[in-house]
Amino acid sequence: MSIKASPRKHLWVWFLWLAVFYSTWLLLLQAEGAWEAAKGHWPMALAMAIGSYAAGSTPMGGGTVGFPVLVLLFDMPATLGRDFSFAVQSIGMVSASIFILARRQPLAWAMLKGAVVGALIGAPIGIIFFAPLVPDLWIKVVFAVLWGSFGVLHLYRIGEIAGHVGMTEFDEQWDHRVGFMLGLVASLLAVSVTGVGIDMVIYAALVLLCRADLKIAIPTSVVIMAFTSVYGVAIKTLTNSWQPGVYENWLAAAPVVALGAPLGVFIVERIGRKPILMVVAALCVGQFIWTCFAEQDALGVWGIALSLAALGLCLMVFEKLRSWGGILVAEAQRKNDQRRAPPEAAPEPFINPDEPAVTKST
Repeated sequence: MSIKASPRKHLWVWFLWLAVFYSTWLLLLQAEGAWEAAKGHWPMALAMAIGSYAAGSTPMGGGTVGFPVLVLLFDMPATLGRDFSFAVQSIGMVSASIFILARRQPLAWAMLKGAVVGALIGAPIGIIFFAPLVPDLWIKVVFAVLWGSFGVLHLYRIGEIAGHVGMTEFDEQWDHRVGFMLGLVASLLAVSVTGVGIDMVIYAALVLLCRADLKIAIPTSVVIMAFTSVYGVAIKTLTNSWQPGVYENWLAAAPVVALGAPLGVFIVERIGRKPILMVVAALCVGQFIWTCFAEQDALGVWGIALSLAALGLCLMVFEKLRSWGGILVAEAQRKNDQRRAPPEAAPEPFINPDEPAVTKST
C-alpha cells in the first residue's frame, strides 16, 4: 500500500512577495503628506483587519467589507466603495492567492481558467461602458442584494454546503465553458458595478453545481477575485477613472490586508469554515437590512419591494443551480459506476445431454 506524498510547498515565494510589497509601501510613504494620509485613515485599516481575514477564509473579497464600511458607515459615495474594493483586493486577495498557490492547495482549475477568460472580456466592457450608467443608489442596492442573498443561502443551507467532500468530476470542457459564462456575466454586471461578485458566483457554482468541498471552492474563489481585482486596477488606471480618496484609504489598509487575508487562509484550516461562514452570512443579511433602512426615503416602498424581489430571485437562481447540480452529480455517478462495473461474461452454450455429440470430420 503506497502513501501519496503531499505536494511540495514553496512558501519562500510568498515571503518574497511580502518583502517586495512592504518595501514598495514604505517607499510610497516617503512622498509628501503620505504618512499623514495613512494615519488619518486608520479606521479603514482597522475595518480591513477584519475584512481581510474574512476575505481569506470565505468566498468574499475584502471589498465586501470595505464597501459597506465606506458607504454605509462613513457615508461615502458608492463609486468610492467600488473603486476601493478593486484597490484593496489587488493587495489582500493577491497576497492570499500567492499563499494558496505556494502551499499547493487544490483548486478547480478548469472552471477557474474559464472564469479568467470570461473576466478578461467582461470586466473592461462593464467598467468602461456599463458601470457609469448605474446610479449611486442602485450600486448600493445591487451590492446589498447580491451579498444579502448569499447570506440567506448559507443560513439555511450551511449544513449541506459544509458537508461536501472532494468534488464531482464532470467533463473538463464543460467546467471550462461554465466558468467562462459565469466569469463573463459576473464581471460585466456585478464586478464592474460593485467591485466584487465574481468570487461569489464561481463559489456558488462549485458548491451547488459540482458539490465541491469548501477547501476547493473557497481558494478558487479567492484566486479569481484576485485576478479580477488586479485587472480592474489596470483598467481604472488606463482610463484614469479613479474616484478621489481611494489612494489614501488604500495606503492605510494595504499593509493590513497583505497579512490579514493569508492569515484567514491559514487559521480557517484549523478552526473550520462553518462557524466563520455563519457569522459572515449574518453580516451579509444585516447589511441588506441596513441598506434598505438607510435608503428607505430614496427607495420608497416600491424600491424596497423591488430589492426584496431581487433578493428572492437570486435565491431562486441558487436553488435552480442546486437542483441542476443534483441531476448532474447523479448522472456522473451513474457513468462512473458503469465504467467501474466488470464486463458481463458471455453465457455458456446450452448442451442437451440427450442428443448425441457431433464430431467434426476432417
